[in-house]
Amino acid sequence: MAILDRIRNKNEQSRPLLGCKLGLCLHVTKETSVLVMTAKRLGAEIALCSANPLSVQEDIAAFLSSEGVITFAWKGETIKEYKECIRQVLKFQPHILTDDGAELHIAAHKSKIKNIHGGTEETTSGVKRLKSLESKRRLMYPIIAVNDANTKHMFDNRYGTGQSTIDGILRTTGLFLAGKHIVVCGYGWVGKGVSSRSRGMGAIVTVTEVDPVRALEAHMDGFSVRQLSEVSSSGDMFITCTGQIHVIREEHIKKMKNGAILANAGHFDTEIDVNYVYSQDKAPIMVRPNLEALNILGKKIYLISKGRVVNLIGAEGHPPEVMALSFANQILSIIFITKNYDRIENKTYPVPNEIDQSVAQYALDAMDLKIDKMTDEQRLYCNEWK
Repeated sequence: MAILDRIRNKNEQSRPLLGCKLGLCLHVTKETSVLVMTAKRLGAEIALCSANPLSVQEDIAAFLSSEGVITFAWKGETIKEYKECIRQVLKFQPHILTDDGAELHIAAHKSKIKNIHGGTEETTSGVKRLKSLESKRRLMYPIIAVNDANTKHMFDNRYGTGQSTIDGILRTTGLFLAGKHIVVCGYGWVGKGVSSRSRGMGAIVTVTEVDPVRALEAHMDGFSVRQLSEVSSSGDMFITCTGQIHVIREEHIKKMKNGAILANAGHFDTEIDVNYVYSQDKAPIMVRPNLEALNILGKKIYLISKGRVVNLIGAEGHPPEVMALSFANQILSIIFITKNYDRIENKTYPVPNEIDQSVAQYALDAMDLKIDKMTDEQRLYCNEWK
């Protein structure tokens, strides 16, 4: 993660986060540890919990704890334990919250925690929740929507989730994807990546959408676009990428053929109606780690990672190179809030353009890629109304 190395080297002497207490709710992975240690080297005190009860890499949690990071995370937390870990991070009285899904932010608002200077949010789902708070004039501190940076969603969501979702499915099922009919629900940045990578593995891909522009884009990209009810009976595998609730429901599952596989690439485990799935079979069989076979209406339906995010539970999440882009946005946004929180309102803000551009340049430098620069003549031409 050379991008973070470069940011750390540039700022380590000035230590811009000295005296800042960070509360982090992120997937506890090796990539996250690089962000955490970068923030620590820049002066921050840190408390960390997991953004998902099942995604914790326990060796990483142990390492961070040994490095002086207050860590509340272990694999297989119950929902009660998961929420208690979030409460423990808030008891740390952090100045800035960095979140993946907005669970920490929502808990801070419900508890009316004071003295929070600001926060950042990593996911599409989390940004939507925080914008909902803002629309109701209930947002208590400024938020930088890291997910909305070009150097985040165009790369992390598309290329990172595209690859790591397929990685999670292959590790979990061991299936041969060529010739399989894969139905991808949603054609946002995540759906684009999953569809592209599925096709690259030789799968026959159908996209379902509710947004006419995205549906048209999927069609123009060469994918079959259908209603989910049309393809429920023919799909071999269904992957949800929407951030919505109950995308795959009872009406769809009843139509599915024997051996159909359900996977979710969205942040929350709400996209597949898992309550219906488990109500049909009280004793599902764990046929492989993170792969359950359920008997539904006399058919075997397979559910990956209990409907939770497949790339982090079935595999190890995104590769470090792409997470470096996201976490570079995070650390630079945290520094920005530290310097400017008393001058900005309680709103959700995009990542400042200068940060977005600098992350792209850091990435190019790390890859040793050189690009051209505009000439003075070209610069003047861009601003000439004639």
